[in-house]
Amino acid sequence: MRCLFLVLLMAAASVGTAAERPNILFFLVDDMGTGDTSVPFFYQDDQPQKIPLNDLYRTPNMAKLAANGRLFTNAYSYSVCSPTRISLITGQSAPRHRVTTWTHPKESSVDTGLVKTANVKSPPGWRITGVDRSLPLLPRLMKQAGYRTLFAGKAHFGPDDTPSGDPRNLGFDLNIAGFGGGGPGSYWGKYNYSANHRTGAHVWDVPGLGKYHGSDTFLTEAITLEMNQAIEDSVTANEPFFAYMSHYAVHAPWQYPDARFSANYPQLKGQGLAFATLVEGMDQSLGDMLARLNELGVAEDTLVIFFSDNGSAWSANGPYRDKKGSRYEGGVRVPLIVAWAKPNPQNPLQQRLAIPVNSVEHDIVTCVDMMPTLLKIGGAKLPEDAVIDGHDITPSFTGTPGPHRPQEFLVHFPHRHRNTLFSSYRADAWKIIYSYASQQWELYNLEDDPFERANLVKQRPELALSLAKKLIQRLDSQQAMYPVDVRDAKAVKPNLKTL
Repeated sequence: MRCLFLVLLMAAASVGTAAERPNILFFLVDDMGTGDTSVPFFYQDDQPQKIPLNDLYRTPNMAKLAANGRLFTNAYSYSVCSPTRISLITGQSAPRHRVTTWTHPKESSVDTGLVKTANVKSPPGWRITGVDRSLPLLPRLMKQAGYRTLFAGKAHFGPDDTPSGDPRNLGFDLNIAGFGGGGPGSYWGKYNYSANHRTGAHVWDVPGLGKYHGSDTFLTEAITLEMNQAIEDSVTANEPFFAYMSHYAVHAPWQYPDARFSANYPQLKGQGLAFATLVEGMDQSLGDMLARLNELGVAEDTLVIFFSDNGSAWSANGPYRDKKGSRYEGGVRVPLIVAWAKPNPQNPLQQRLAIPVNSVEHDIVTCVDMMPTLLKIGGAKLPEDAVIDGHDITPSFTGTPGPHRPQEFLVHFPHRHRNTLFSSYRADAWKIIYSYASQQWELYNLEDDPFERANLVKQRPELALSLAKKLIQRLDSQQAMYPVDVRDAKAVKPNLKTL
């Protein structure tokens, strides 16, 4: 009888522990810009402004999530994926953690960011090995706080020949289909999620999904099914879960459409059709996961954060200038929605984090803020000696008036991509950009000119000089690695004399 009493007591304690903190579904999309959705993220005079792409793409579950919570119009990530993904789990800026461009899927000896111009080249000391595992990492800290930590989809935390290639080495209890690659070989099950059928290589093979090989199961659906099962297992075990759902969609290859949605886009073909169905398939995954949370009876206790790792790789000028890899807003402005999976003002967890439904936030928030914010929500603790650059933005989630972090964002990309060797710094409405190869500066007022059409460097020289000095100060404070001179390998800082 005494043993039975102890068992019941332990079960009751377990239930109490699970109810004290929310489950968290962090829903991360790859290469999705603010225009790759039916939900308008561009606002003027506090009103949403639809663009043509909003009428093309079908994302009803994103719309439902936004109606149930808070949409952010000034959310930022870095211009390519790995820097953002490392910042999400370290809370450090890219200049500080030094994974300043994407890492190779397999080999840590491959410098993916190497570029040489007539006068400067990329710094040789950036972390091509991926995330530094000695840092306090988000999944590890959430696990220590009592969460079951679940990972599914694109990892890209480091090459496979380093421990950082496997999410389980970073604090995740479970890894579903994650490896060092930044994209899948294929989205089609019949090709085993491999590019081997068209390239003869296996570098981009998605691991761990053998049960779906040879089937018609699209990759987006496969990892959704697997993550839903992992969440169900956590609920059955009465463990709070931190589910990091990291889609490969909507990253290339845009080779074959998701047949489930092809008929919805009779006006499209080829890569355009493939991309549109990737968007809708991602949205279907969101809907399937929300429905499963409801079926399991934990929707009211689950916080959902929808985010993207960089601007669109597809929809240039949607609506911002340029796209992924760019120094302009199209490369770094991303969709962010925060909501309870099923709003209920009477729920104790929701009373402690009361997210106003159908609301909008215009303050600047960034990928660097996610780690301290999630730790706060989950009751996890940072070590006292931890160095982070992010801020707790839970007040922004709840609509508390006033800015809750400095209204600024620093991007440092001393590498090769579509736009090479640049740094940019946004402070309130202003944004300054420096290009290391040309030594040229650009200055934009994003409040008056959100599409960055009018370079105001010559019209506002004093402001430009002030912001340029702040950009350098911020880079130095975060221990940034600068490009180097091709002649003597000395660091090359932004040149104030060219203003």
